[in-house]
Amino acid sequence: MQPTVPVQQPPPIRRAAPLPLYRRLPLRQVLCLLPLVAVAVWVAQHRSLIGSGARQMFTADPWWLLTAVATTGLGWVAVSFARQGTVLERLPARRLLATQFAAGAANHLLPSGIGASAVNIRFMTGCGLPPARSSAALALYFLAEAVTRILLLLMLLAAFPEALRIGPVLPERTAGLVVWAAVAGAVVLVAGLLMIGRVRRVIRDFLRTALADARSLHLRPSRVLALWGGSLAFPLLQAAGLVAVALALELDVWPPHVMLAYLAASAVAALVPSPGGIGSVDAALVIALVAAGAPVEAATSTVLAYRFITLWLPLVPGALVLGALVRSKVL
Repeated sequence: MQPTVPVQQPPPIRRAAPLPLYRRLPLRQVLCLLPLVAVAVWVAQHRSLIGSGARQMFTADPWWLLTAVATTGLGWVAVSFARQGTVLERLPARRLLATQFAAGAANHLLPSGIGASAVNIRFMTGCGLPPARSSAALALYFLAEAVTRILLLLMLLAAFPEALRIGPVLPERTAGLVVWAAVAGAVVLVAGLLMIGRVRRVIRDFLRTALADARSLHLRPSRVLALWGGSLAFPLLQAAGLVAVALALELDVWPPHVMLAYLAASAVAALVPSPGGIGSVDAALVIALVAAGAPVEAATSTVLAYRFITLWLPLVPGALVLGALVRSKVL
């Protein structure tokens, strides 16, 4: 008899441990839907304000309203030029423009422009820029925007010193206290940050990178024109949009005074960090237009219609573009 050869049993099949729930979820698809969900919740919370702005537009001149829509669209083009002017590398133009449109929606979901800043940093790092240089480009953009806005405001104040009559709207002593409190708060914040050693080192390294990039950029005339031209064009286009809405609603205020009111209101509203400037920008614009000579009711109607065009109308399309950019891994 031949010896019996034992049959080797196959090793038992070990089943892989089930993946955690967060690993099984289609994370990128969920991120694509988050902007739409956030916008839907926000629209539901502010439906009365949106409805008021929409009703004001039915009685307005449609051609001037179309002009306001056009200036809003050109504003994204101006921002794209300014963003390109902050880096030496050539950014893809179409994706850059789409990113600025999507950043507008993201900016209305987080306070103080955090959403737009995060979108732009993600876009620049996706284009191959290191995080330090992307942050330096963002800081340079904010600096150029602030400088151009202040210069425009000072020029209009010098040309039309009688345009804004703050006294009847807000006591001058109260206005002065608000300004000085904002300045003191900024000084205390900066001083507190500089007292922390690690933060001080990070700020020093960041400033070194930012200054080196700024020097290199200002040796390129095309980048200088894009940065400062786009930064100057954006507030002018936004102010022109408010002028167009004021003309559409027959607001009895001279257009240069409306532009001055917009620049003053945007400067004051920047001190109050709210998503999309909701509340702060609206109140500041109404106060500025009243200070420029408009009746309260007419000023409120103008601001509601203007904010409907510049804020609420592009919000859902911007969220769709933001989701598409996340899905296509541009962001």
